[in-house]
Amino acid sequence: MRTMEFKMERPGLVKIGDHLGVTESRLPTSYYYTLEHAIAMSGNYPVSERLLSAEGDVVDVKETEKGFFVTLEFDE
Repeated sequence: MRTMEFKMERPGLVKIGDHLGVTESRLPTSYYYTLEHAIAMSGNYPVSERLLSAEGDVVDVKETEKGFFVTLEFDE
């Protein structure tokens, strides 16, 4: 299992247990991921840490002083 954290701008868009799709986007030297349908975005990951799964399950949603964060678990 692999977990990844995504930054979400507004609360209440997802809940624990939701099954979400992920869209991969490529930068010149890294990848980033967006939860469908533009719910939240990951940080940048180097090619060696590229995500292999196209969907995952929400295992945590939290609010911090920097915003809202969603953690997804993937079968990898």
